[in-house]
Amino acid sequence: MRLLLDENVPKPLQQALTAFVLNHEIVHLLDLHGWSGTRDESLYPRAAAEGFHAVVTNDGRQMQRPREVAAIAASGLHRIEYPHRHQGLAGMGIAIATVAAGLPGALALLQEADGQRLIALRSIDPTSKARLHVIDPLANPPKFWVSSAG
Repeated sequence: MRLLLDENVPKPLQQALTAFVLNHEIVHLLDLHGWSGTRDESLYPRAAAEGFHAVVTNDGRQMQRPREVAAIAASGLHRIEYPHRHQGLAGMGIAIATVAAGLPGALALLQEADGQRLIALRSIDPTSKARLHVIDPLANPPKFWVSSAG
């Protein structure tokens, strides 16, 4: 399958995807001469004409704009969206984790699909409480914990 990463997809995400998503061509829009700045109404038909099968984007409002929805529908391309609401290294890590966890299953589903599909990958929870389990061994020692204090 040939995937086009939309302009709003950070380049480091492409590098991560090419490391673990094998047997699929992953192309970033910024690597295509003359494609930068292409409006979504033109992007989808152009991508379809160039032999892409799916567009990966983090533009969550795209499906709320009638002209863009019409262009997506007319293109016949699959659309894979992932959330990207957090900035910095944590935001990039969340984006990579979300796409890394969801994209392989999405691609398997798309290869079996009998028509166009719109997929939204679910985000992982970025809060420390959800992502970290922290134990203070002095306050709550694990089984077999040997205290150095006593």
